[in-house]
Amino acid sequence: MSDDPYTIEFAENLSRDELEEGDRLAPAFDDNGLIPAIAQHAETREILMFAWMNSDALRRSIETGEAWYFSRSRNELWHKGDTSGQIQDIREIRTDCDQDVVLLSVVPRREGACHVGYRSCFYRSVRRGDDGTVSLIFEETEKVGT
Repeated sequence: MSDDPYTIEFAENLSRDELEEGDRLAPAFDDNGLIPAIAQHAETREILMFAWMNSDALRRSIETGEAWYFSRSRNELWHKGDTSGQIQDIREIRTDCDQDVVLLSVVPRREGACHVGYRSCFYRSVRRGDDGTVSLIFEETEKVGT
């Protein structure tokens, strides 16, 4: 028996039909053992952030009902909100048709999702001016998570 309490088993080697139409979770982790994860606010449907998960992060998220991610820059598991208070309670986890992306429907315990302090990590939009220059426009101007 493993000392790791997060022992959810993921299916492997499924046929294309089983992967796309079946009822078994078989996340398609990339060559680095990661899968993209999108966090969406469960009530407003706003996209809050994008991050990566490894198998441990996905297992812990399923088991605890709170969002866990994998930090590529720190090369470690990351429990969202441990330092910021922006813990994300998971309402639902979905995967896309070929199971290579995870969508988390979450409710943050504290307003905000971005480590910079904005409600969403997607607080700027790309705009192209009449003269062809490209710039970033702030769609959120007030920080909420600081």
